[in-house]
Amino acid sequence: NLEVLERTDQGDYIREKVVYDSDPFNSVPAWILTPKDLAPGERVPGLLISHGHGPGKNPSVGLDSEGHPYEDYSHAMAVQFTRRGYVTIAPDWRGFGERLDRDEFVRRPSRDGCNVAYMANGYFGFQYLNLQVWDARRTLDVLQSLPHVNPKRLGMIGCSFGGTMTTYTSALDERVSACVIVCYLSTLAGAFSQNGNFCGAQYMHGLGRIGDIYDVASLIAPRPMLAEIGEHDMCFLVDDAMKAYRHVKACYKAAGVPERCDLDRFPGGHEFSGRKAFAWFDKWLKGQ
Repeated sequence: NLEVLERTDQGDYIREKVVYDSDPFNSVPAWILTPKDLAPGERVPGLLISHGHGPGKNPSVGLDSEGHPYEDYSHAMAVQFTRRGYVTIAPDWRGFGERLDRDEFVRRPSRDGCNVAYMANGYFGFQYLNLQVWDARRTLDVLQSLPHVNPKRLGMIGCSFGGTMTTYTSALDERVSACVIVCYLSTLAGAFSQNGNFCGAQYMHGLGRIGDIYDVASLIAPRPMLAEIGEHDMCFLVDDAMKAYRHVKACYKAAGVPERCDLDRFPGGHEFSGRKAFAWFDKWLKGQ
């Protein structure tokens, strides 16, 4: 039930504000960015751009929550990829952006909005992360239906909680032909022993009984996966992230496709690097 709410010419690309239904009770607002130089009938790869904690989808297109120019740790990645020839879609996940819960419900002192939303959904038998991944899969439905998108060449990328979403969605939906996980690969042991870096939005019930975060990422194999790890990331610490990456790399080797798992360990913090990501998607989505 896709609706276009606004359309603006950004010079070298068109930016559309859209909304679509992911279930009978939820609508998802999103940005769709399309390069202007596409020929009639031309179809190019599509990328799902997943935001992390913060004001939702807007920083992915270089805006703050009020629509003013803004840059955060995602470095307007939707714009960057669109200018390199991709159609991109950047939605608001539940509890963020235009889907933000009211402050008096989730953001009283000493309360974390992600944790409150997780518990509230739990009353009705839902796992919060499951609902988020459901919305991501419905967003892939929208992306592959767009007239300028090749439905067989879809990718996904996200930083922080966006990396969480990229990991779980790519593991569960094989339409994601290639992905980039930015500043999220980690281990449960590291989270518990170091900085407790998890919340209700990133929590998978019972994961520790059957495996670890890196096991979820390993399920993406044999499809291509690039991991970005910041050497000065204070959220997902480099040593722990590298331990997780080595496990995933070993799984790709066991699957016989070690070249489809790569690393960008960059001299930065908790942010999108891009040193290898653009060439990575070009290789696996444009070069097929």
